[in-house]
Amino acid sequence: MRIHHLNCGSMTLGMVDHCLLIETDTGLVLVDTGYGLECVRDPGRMMGPARFSLGAKLLERETAVRQIQALGYDPADVRDIVLTHLDLDHAGGLADFPDATVHVHGPELRAATSAKGLFDKLRYQPAQWAHRPKWLTNEIDGGAEWFGFRAVRDLPGLPPEILVVPLYGHTEGHVGVAVDTGDGWLLHAGDAFYVGSEVDPVHPRTPLIWQLLELRSLGSSDFRENRERLLELNRVHGGEITVFSSHDADAFARLAGRG
Repeated sequence: MRIHHLNCGSMTLGMVDHCLLIETDTGLVLVDTGYGLECVRDPGRMMGPARFSLGAKLLERETAVRQIQALGYDPADVRDIVLTHLDLDHAGGLADFPDATVHVHGPELRAATSAKGLFDKLRYQPAQWAHRPKWLTNEIDGGAEWFGFRAVRDLPGLPPEILVVPLYGHTEGHVGVAVDTGDGWLLHAGDAFYVGSEVDPVHPRTPLIWQLLELRSLGSSDFRENRERLLELNRVHGGEITVFSSHDADAFARLAGRG
């Protein structure tokens, strides 16, 4: 499988919106969507007031659909989208791929579609899925594992090299997406951490600005535990697995530079 690294949304503090475009034998798979065309054209409706705190640049050329076209592909060939979670900066481009099957972790879809508190109503924007995507939920069921983490394997319609790894804490149903490239694993860890230094196997540290941004997540024992487990995963299996987060610009530049 050939994998393309896309930045689908530049934001404040140099943050990126790291998405993956994966070529498979049956079509294209997109991991997260970043911001979509309607986010650029009508940010108030599609993103709500939370867009101001993110400092989203909202450039049409950065949307996944435009980057896929620039690579010479037909966006209609995106048959599947796998989401780490449904925060507005991760699901904003769903409507650009109306015929795609959207794989989402069951607890995440349930949390997003029943949001009650103010924070959840800001982070989840139902306008982004008002077109009624073809949801296909996945659940933790049974004893599948991946390097000591629980995992969801054999996602319908996807090759076995793509699996979901629950990393709860940032949201109720937050997951990572693991991809076997044939030369090692990639783990797109979503927002399970923000910058690579947090899971550095030698000198792990979280810079102050990222500590402040993570304050709400740090209130979750699941978030803290999963970040520690990712650190240990990097420490023990760093030669086999490349772990990266959604918003780390340095990791994006490094991985996108590999071509």
